[in-house]
Amino acid sequence: MSRSPACRSPARTASRSSARSSSEERREQLIEAAVKEFAANGFHATSTTAIAKRAGISQPYVYALFPSKRDLFLAANERVVERIRGAFVDAARGLNEPADRLAAMGHAYMGFLEGRDEIMFQHQANAAAGDPGLREPVRREFMRLIDDVGRISGASDEDVWNFMAKGMLLNVIAALDLPGKYLPQDPD
Repeated sequence: MSRSPACRSPARTASRSSARSSSEERREQLIEAAVKEFAANGFHATSTTAIAKRAGISQPYVYALFPSKRDLFLAANERVVERIRGAFVDAARGLNEPADRLAAMGHAYMGFLEGRDEIMFQHQANAAAGDPGLREPVRREFMRLIDDVGRISGASDEDVWNFMAKGMLLNVIAALDLPGKYLPQDPD
């Protein structure tokens, strides 16, 4: 005889809720670990065992949360792009002029250069796009980010293009850990 949902004990419901929360927390930990591992080693050279170890979970549990390493990589890519997009939205909030929004978004992006994981992950995602199974999803996220920069800033296509080009150059400068003289000088 099956119990109706209304007849379930509060302890059982709380247990399911905490298990779901724990599962969601583990998923978040796994994505964070994946960003770091993929950033350091790339898609092909990163093992799910290394990601699981960094996340503090068992390797089989990786596949309970994500059907494949590819799916985990794409979730990590989406996370990195979402962080960047979120930083841009926050930076542009309250500013009226497109040039001011782009400038604030550029300053916000500089924070990613210091942490390096997101920057290095972007390089690895671009390199992984040589894999036909990853190319389209990585390409799609990048195009969405470019479109979002235009939408968030209200800037012209040319200004968005220049903003993105400067960002890519900054990524290379950060990845190569070039000296400060290669960074743009802040006019402020």
